[in-house]
Amino acid sequence: MIYRTFKDKELSLLGFGAMRFPLLEDGSINEEEAARMIDYALKNGVNYIDTAWPYHNETSEFVTGKILSKYDRNSFYLATKFPGNIPREVYNAKEIFEAQLAKCQVEYFDFYLLHNVNERTIGTYLDPRWGIIDYLKEEKRNGRIKHLGFSCHGQMDLLEDFLDKYGDVMEFCQLQVNYLDWTLQNAKGKYELLEKHNIPMWVMEPVRGGKLAVLRESEEAKLKAVRPDESIASWGFRFLQDLPNVGMILSGMSTMEQVEDNIKTFSEYKPLSEEERNLLLDLAEEMKKSIPCTACRYCTKGCPMQLDIPMLLALSNEYRFSPNPVKEKINALPEDKRPDKCIACGACMHVCPQNINIPEELRKLAEAVA
Repeated sequence: MIYRTFKDKELSLLGFGAMRFPLLEDGSINEEEAARMIDYALKNGVNYIDTAWPYHNETSEFVTGKILSKYDRNSFYLATKFPGNIPREVYNAKEIFEAQLAKCQVEYFDFYLLHNVNERTIGTYLDPRWGIIDYLKEEKRNGRIKHLGFSCHGQMDLLEDFLDKYGDVMEFCQLQVNYLDWTLQNAKGKYELLEKHNIPMWVMEPVRGGKLAVLRESEEAKLKAVRPDESIASWGFRFLQDLPNVGMILSGMSTMEQVEDNIKTFSEYKPLSEEERNLLLDLAEEMKKSIPCTACRYCTKGCPMQLDIPMLLALSNEYRFSPNPVKEKINALPEDKRPDKCIACGACMHVCPQNINIPEELRKLAEAVA
């Protein structure tokens, strides 16, 4: 197992994400199989388990705690998150935190995160009525939180603002990073921003919920021609293993086969060559080309609604891979800047060098989001 040093801890670079446990026919977690998978992971060097309040219809923390209660508490590191991303009338930080300790059957959390800091949730986390961050800082002083961090699906400017305010408090940041989002969601820029703030990055969605583990036949053939003995999923993990500021790569595993394959990938360091990294980035560019916008911004100058058309088209491309995060991003926009405010005047089409039917694309995006 590859390990990375974080302060006084040696963390397995592969973390077990408890968001995609195997399921029974009724939709509940297959606890027996989940326990077998976690047991295999722990025995093969994985020592970081990540769960959260909303996972599996709010049952993941219960099941994770039940499984881990059979192991020495010092043999694993447990992470969970404050559910500020779930709408509530009142956020009682103490009540929520105590409930999580009880559900997970532990007396402290090794790692604790603000869950999904973004344009919609930032108001909750900063609302003085709830005092969420102040409470969590106090629990860190009390030793019931060993390390405090946050996950983020927000835009670059929000991430930068949050780090400017709380970069001295947050010890790590969990972001969606993979070779597709390296440019699609500007993960590269976010990675560099965290480096500037000296904050290590935890990775979520390294293979995009499995979408980068099963590619089109022609795409898989290109990868197999170079590394015939490695799985398609391993390429996504190898891409991230090369990044020195990555301290943790989480994988939500649903089958024992995925656990075994991931542990094989993380059992030894096999860095990608420059040519192999470029091959992945070229594949990503092809995946993104459903709408061939080059962001020249000719279209924005004559738009009577003053819409940021390139940004909206980029979100339309992204929607294929991440519908829910895109919906959140669009709903966070001012109402008069959303795709449904396009009046289909056609001014943008007359100046588009790529001959994109922009009104039609915005209409489809608006319908999808609705």
